[in-house]
Amino acid sequence: MPLTADGGIGVGAVEAAASAGTEVPAADPWRVVQNHFDPARAAHDAAIYCLANGTLGVRSSFEEQIAPGDGSYLAEVWERSSIQYHERHSGFAQTTDTRVPVADGTHIAIRLGGQAVNFDEGEALDFERALDLCAGSVSRRLRWRTSAGATIEIAAERIVPFAHAALLCIRFRVASIDYAGSIQLESSIRGARRATAQGDDPRIGAGAGDRMTTRAVGADTQVASMLQSTRVSGITVACAQRHRIHGDVLALASSETDADSARQVFDGTLAPGGSVALDKFVAYAWTQGAAKTEQALLDEVALELSTADALGFGAIAQSQRDGLEAYWRDADLAIDGDAQIEQTLRFNLFHVLQSTGRGGRTSTAAKGLTGEGYEGHYFWDTEAFVLPVLALTAPALARGMLEYRLRTLGHARTHARELNHSRGALYAWRTISGDECSAYYPGGSAQYHINAAIAYAIRLYVDASGDQAFLVEGGAEVLFETARIWLDIGHFNARRNGAFCIHEVTGPDEYTALVDNNYYTNRMAQAHLRHAVKVAGWFAAEHAAGYAGLCARIGLADEEIEDWSLAAETMYLPSDERYGVFPQDDTFLDKPVWNFKATPADRYPLLLHYHPMTIYRHQVCKQADVVLALVLAGEGIDRERKRRNFDYYERVTVHDSTLSASTFCVLASEVGYADKAYRYFLDTARVDLDDLHGNTHHGVHMAAMAGSWLGLVWGFAGLRIVAGRLTFAPTLPAVWQGYRFGMVWQGRRLQLKVDAAGVRYTLLAGEALEIEHDGSRVRLVVDAPCVRPLAYSGEAEPSRGVVFPQPFKALIFDLDGVVTDTARLHYIAWKRLADEIGVPFDEQVNERLKGVDRDASLEIILERATRVFTVAEKRELAERKNGYYRAGLSDVGPQQLLPGALDVLRAARAAGLRTGLASASKNAALILERLGIAGLFDYVADANRIARAKPDPEIFLKVAHELGVAAGDCLGIEDAAAGVAAIKAAGMAALGIGDAVALVQADAVLPGLAGFRIEDFVSPPVAV
Repeated sequence: MPLTADGGIGVGAVEAAASAGTEVPAADPWRVVQNHFDPARAAHDAAIYCLANGTLGVRSSFEEQIAPGDGSYLAEVWERSSIQYHERHSGFAQTTDTRVPVADGTHIAIRLGGQAVNFDEGEALDFERALDLCAGSVSRRLRWRTSAGATIEIAAERIVPFAHAALLCIRFRVASIDYAGSIQLESSIRGARRATAQGDDPRIGAGAGDRMTTRAVGADTQVASMLQSTRVSGITVACAQRHRIHGDVLALASSETDADSARQVFDGTLAPGGSVALDKFVAYAWTQGAAKTEQALLDEVALELSTADALGFGAIAQSQRDGLEAYWRDADLAIDGDAQIEQTLRFNLFHVLQSTGRGGRTSTAAKGLTGEGYEGHYFWDTEAFVLPVLALTAPALARGMLEYRLRTLGHARTHARELNHSRGALYAWRTISGDECSAYYPGGSAQYHINAAIAYAIRLYVDASGDQAFLVEGGAEVLFETARIWLDIGHFNARRNGAFCIHEVTGPDEYTALVDNNYYTNRMAQAHLRHAVKVAGWFAAEHAAGYAGLCARIGLADEEIEDWSLAAETMYLPSDERYGVFPQDDTFLDKPVWNFKATPADRYPLLLHYHPMTIYRHQVCKQADVVLALVLAGEGIDRERKRRNFDYYERVTVHDSTLSASTFCVLASEVGYADKAYRYFLDTARVDLDDLHGNTHHGVHMAAMAGSWLGLVWGFAGLRIVAGRLTFAPTLPAVWQGYRFGMVWQGRRLQLKVDAAGVRYTLLAGEALEIEHDGSRVRLVVDAPCVRPLAYSGEAEPSRGVVFPQPFKALIFDLDGVVTDTARLHYIAWKRLADEIGVPFDEQVNERLKGVDRDASLEIILERATRVFTVAEKRELAERKNGYYRAGLSDVGPQQLLPGALDVLRAARAAGLRTGLASASKNAALILERLGIAGLFDYVADANRIARAKPDPEIFLKVAHELGVAAGDCLGIEDAAAGVAAIKAAGMAALGIGDAVALVQADAVLPGLAGFRIEDFVSPPVAV
């Protein structure tokens, strides 16, 4: 059975092996091993086993064979080409930058008796390739029988060391099994072949196909070298190689050059049991324009090679191992019960670490340094997905990513002027140099939310690191200049009661373009503006002179900051009352839903098969949009509202982007969908190892890889940073026994270890730290672990830690917030009435109305009235509100049932339980009819049938009486504190639906009925 590149068996093969009784090989959690080589997957494997150090990336080819998967890249080496339009309009991007392959120094050809070892002729007897995540190296072993019958074994190890910016080290050995005769090793530098052609895939990029020009080659007894240059961008690259021979079997025989390669040839002899070996060092240097002469570049690489030769391969390898040991100490990560996923997470984290730019000159490209997909461009997902991981595991790298944005702030200002913004800065959607490279502006330049992503990253980095100096050194300037753009593309809309609206943008969902009030953009812009205002106040107070100088330099006045504050507080963030969700934009919910049933599987991703206009006319999301807003900026939004949005947008999202799964994983975990969270986690974790999107050969997916860590830490562990404080709500996936991870926070080292017994927080180093665990404050000091129970996931036993007194005979449900949610209809009706009579009414007042009947609600509202209303007037007001509410009910249907409600009612019927409704709504019967579930209730009591409202127990006692069941045999199910109090006063057990803190009187609490299991209530659960 062929093995996949992970050293285990692919997901489908695991199931097949299990059903066939075949033993599944265990994955090594620190080594990604390949035991079978498939030439058809060579390019995929070249990306998987690629090594990089943030500056240089080298794909994993076989040294002795030139193959399509070869490629070496320097983060700062790119070519510029013109973008051709038939109709170029003002401000359109004029050029694109494309990262191009540089000279490749990996090749070491083998000749036995003058005949080249050719892998098209012969037989592989044994093969292994391994990426060692501790050592940061790739090793390979191949036993080969040639067509002439000779057997040799090739062993190779390579490192791209973090401590040397542009150095490749290879240790290469050939051993004879039964061959006797001459051997030649031809070590060469070759000019790179053409880059990947775009074809019909827009993800490759129009600049693909550019290559460097070879200017000079040279070779002598010490060094072989090549000089290359780009035609337009003005970058010159020097590449040179040097060797150290092991033993005295090999000797340099000749040095050769031709138009596009430089070679050094070593001769030797082999006998059975003997071997030849050498270490190869390849160094690069580069410059733009005339900053360095060609000779200076050659001198620079020669010095680097001398240093490497003096250190030796072993010392460089040990330094690499030591550096990774320090990283893994901080980012400590393990999964108890799933070695393959543990390996996968480490593999992903390693790739993120090695492909992130160093020193502030570059950032993290969508494909890292592992291939040519997306032309090597940086996107907004660098800040939204990759930087959060590094801010909490390698903050120095996160700072470097932000320094790159600071260094290219001038380009962002220029781009803003291209789009007619008279001031401020707009960062490019896709770029290398800082200039916009996207020719398709509806899906590219219109993604203004990149500014908000960078602002988000600055806030998160400063919170995580405590590095406020970065704000003074330029971070605040980036925040302010990018904040200015929101006031330019939005306005205070009189037609929406002065709300601040943002126009003609594209959100993260690229299947919807050029819309007004994209929810994600508005929500993130709001957070951006608020943070900019806060930083301005801090800067002025703590560094008055520096702040005054910055304001003078960029022309920033207090009045503009006040406008930012007003825009943030009045930001238009509507909620659709029919569906109970946040509209993705002003028109999204008006469009027909994409016909998924009629779309064949081979027509995905949609962008490769349908014209953008066809896609734009439908409700279909390429990736998380509103859902992403609820993850990155979800503070203050209750769990039930998040769940509704998850449910709705999950139905219309096709996840054609690898960015999507991790976001759905995190929100699914937060709202209690544990099974879905784990499925989405696997989708993002295994994107590249299993090539789930079929394009890993273009390079691995950095944001998805980072997303797997976010799925673990933000999803299962529930990490959020709220007001600068770490908060956690850990849960445990059912398929694991436990997990742990490490992180750094403001100079401290913190470890979380989660298992079925709870979560153990350990401060390993640093000053005492206060965090939040599931809503409660926890103080940590070094070497004093703190253990807390797991947060409730919503899909485990609702009775965990609670023993109900006996099996129940009846379930009595509240209506709003339990079975359905017409709360927004009530809110709209009350708000309309309050506005008509001139009484202030807001969400805070509305919260007091939960579980309260109409007349009592009216009394609460009238507390703020400036006059006294008569009894007759109150009666008229209550009826008027009811009319507004009933008008809103016209759109209510089965789609408004909350998740799990119908299943619970049907299960109760099947179990022989009686069911009743105890609702404060006088319209309860009408609502049940419209929901299509009236026949599932044995008795319905509403405010028309009782004299006293909740928290009085009258309504629950009446339902129990009419059902013919004793109160002690009933389970009341409520989402409001007043309702829970009524249930307890009636002598019944209470199951709360919603927030456990708010429903503290309940015997048990579930986030929603989706986690309700009827078997837990038919017979007494066992105490845990």
